[in-house]
Amino acid sequence: MRRRRKTEARKRTKPPGIREIAQTLGISIGTVDRALHDRPGINQTTRAKVLELAERVGYRPNLAARFLSSRKQWRVGVNLPKEIASFFDLVRDGIQDVARSFESNGVRVVHRSYPRLGEGEIEALEAALDDNIDGLVIAPGRPESLAPLMRRAVGRGIPVVCVNTDAPGIEHLATVSVDSATSGSLVGELMGRFLGGEGRVVVVTGQLSTVDHLQKLDGFRKEIAERWPSLGIAAVVEAHDDENEAYEKCRQVLATTPDLAGVYVSTANSIPVMRALDDQGLGGSVTIITTDLFPALAPLIESGRISATIYQRPWVQGQIAFQAIYKFLVEGVTPPAVNRLSPHVVMRSNLKLFLERMRSDTTEVDGGGARRSEAGTARHGSIATFADEIR
Repeated sequence: MRRRRKTEARKRTKPPGIREIAQTLGISIGTVDRALHDRPGINQTTRAKVLELAERVGYRPNLAARFLSSRKQWRVGVNLPKEIASFFDLVRDGIQDVARSFESNGVRVVHRSYPRLGEGEIEALEAALDDNIDGLVIAPGRPESLAPLMRRAVGRGIPVVCVNTDAPGIEHLATVSVDSATSGSLVGELMGRFLGGEGRVVVVTGQLSTVDHLQKLDGFRKEIAERWPSLGIAAVVEAHDDENEAYEKCRQVLATTPDLAGVYVSTANSIPVMRALDDQGLGGSVTIITTDLFPALAPLIESGRISATIYQRPWVQGQIAFQAIYKFLVEGVTPPAVNRLSPHVVMRSNLKLFLERMRSDTTEVDGGGARRSEAGTARHGSIATFADEIR
């Protein structure tokens, strides 16, 4: 009896649909559908009555049913670099985990890879635009070079979401990334405290034409200039996310930089920098702060050779980027133009916690069929919402 009453209560509170609107007005379901979706074959008086009643009773369209009945197949292009794999593979995984739960709705992800940021991305974007895609997720390494193609996408009505780095001044749907300037400032504060505000530091970045990389350097510079005036930048190494280039350039800089106190690696390309430090006999005498978290980095943090790393949450970035595209295409929801995630500081004291979360997040599945993000707290227990992730 109790179960029946609960069922009846649910039925009574169920929002009205097209059938109920049609019965109330004494018209056909087809007429109501034409009015709600602005289709021809209905007079304006009837259309107005339908829309007025729909608003009054709180009608909410069944978006999934409408999508399935339309038989629309959405093709979302995902153009990301192969390097650095430890970061961008996790972005892809975040995208794929969300996309998997929408496959039954006709959403297909079309992946295109190119060597690294700024290398091969123009050709990959041209290929995507020639492939009848409906939406795009990209990481613009050289946004000024991609501008004509991004504008072409906008002209065709193709929403573009930038992930990990921005394309300022070029129209696109949204950007999803860690707050890069905050990341750089955070490292500046940590480095200043670790070194007592004294010494010379080398910064190793990817390429300063990439907005994310430039903003990290700017944030770092601003922090040490304001708070640690005796802490100076000895050199900025642009390694273009290439392992060999990072090793050779760092080895040369280290050999000509006496009294080096610290190294800040602002991309995930940190292993060749560590090798260069070891080869110069500086592995245990320099304070090192890196970026991101991956298996090869963990023992270096555990041993204390790396003092801290700034985790950019690539899995969450991928999830939010794809969700923005999906909601826009299928539901007509426009996301915030900028979605900034807060960077996480990982040190020896909390390394185990982050590694456990990362392991569990590759296997744990939420109620919607998508794997959970690496921020495995109550706030991020399922697919992250835009509002939760802006800060």
